[in-house]
Amino acid sequence: MRTLKELKERVRRFIDDVAIPLESLDIERDVDALDDIARTLRRQAREAGIYGPQLPREYGGLALPWLACAELFEESARSLLGPIALNCAPPDQPNALLLDLLASPAQRAQFLEPIARSEKRACFAMTEPAPGAGSDPSMLQTTARRKHGKWVLNGHKKFISGGIKADIAIVPARTEEGVTLFVFETATPGYRVVRDIPMVTGYQIGGHAEILLEDCELADDAVLGVVGKGLAHIQLRLEPARLSHCMRFIGRARRAMDIAQGYVNERVSFGARLAEQQQVQAMVADSHIDLHASRLLTLHCAALMDEGKSVKHHSSMAKVFVSEAVGRVADRAMQMCGALGISEDAAISAIWREMRPFRIYDGANEVHRSALARRILDRNISP
Repeated sequence: MRTLKELKERVRRFIDDVAIPLESLDIERDVDALDDIARTLRRQAREAGIYGPQLPREYGGLALPWLACAELFEESARSLLGPIALNCAPPDQPNALLLDLLASPAQRAQFLEPIARSEKRACFAMTEPAPGAGSDPSMLQTTARRKHGKWVLNGHKKFISGGIKADIAIVPARTEEGVTLFVFETATPGYRVVRDIPMVTGYQIGGHAEILLEDCELADDAVLGVVGKGLAHIQLRLEPARLSHCMRFIGRARRAMDIAQGYVNERVSFGARLAEQQQVQAMVADSHIDLHASRLLTLHCAALMDEGKSVKHHSSMAKVFVSEAVGRVADRAMQMCGALGISEDAAISAIWREMRPFRIYDGANEVHRSALARRILDRNISP
């Protein structure tokens, strides 16, 4: 078994030598091109022995604990294509985790195995247009009603990451018993992708779909987990998903700062290198402080998950802090590089565009702050 240090070095070389050179504006928002390049990169990642750090061994993964995944996810995310290459990118990284926890043996064979092996893609279709579910899953409007021995789903989903040309859908819907999760093939009649919604970010496998469910009939074996327990099941996906985002975005911000540091060490202005200017030095120092604190918060949560403990509270704190900290780092890197930073000649602008939505992904930061404060005050939790 390779040591974590050896695996990290393999990932670093793969990112520098294979993934980063393939980044291109031509593929940034091209769903078909991203699928093609994902197949190529994942084959190469398998050959390099770094595929699927978080995936079970029976599906070709490394089955690493969260602390080890944190280091490899960060390293992979220095490239905009890195997490895609290792199949540790959303939405399928948390989709596979959820299926691993809840799927029946038949569902594992039909859905989890092809996702883990990169033979199929899945989307998690929760978000809805107003007044439907967003940061508050309890506002879910999509319904699933029993009719002639079938579940009949009707609803409208929007901003669904990975939804374009996904083969599998995991869909929360409201039933008489409560919110319930369903997993099924997207070829099912009544499931229709309306469009790919243009977003500020790029390099998203499967884009961001708007989806209609119109009398979509499903058998009982489409239920994922327990009928009526969907809200609890959703949290099984969301808590580690938040933390996985932190791991990846730390890597993104680190790449931006590496580029910026190289630039200010070379660029001369007003008779001195930018690196000699105190205002630039302050931005560098603040960015390293933000990244170090972000990494420690993330690793602490990862250690708790490895111990089998709930990270509902700590992952919310990490998500809020890290999403804002990496945004500050990317913004400083852009400022330090001037025109280069806002151009497409460097990766900083693409990284900067990705950072802003992180404050919305997996629950808006304002919602997390409110939930944290209520929990702290209700339980009188000491700092």
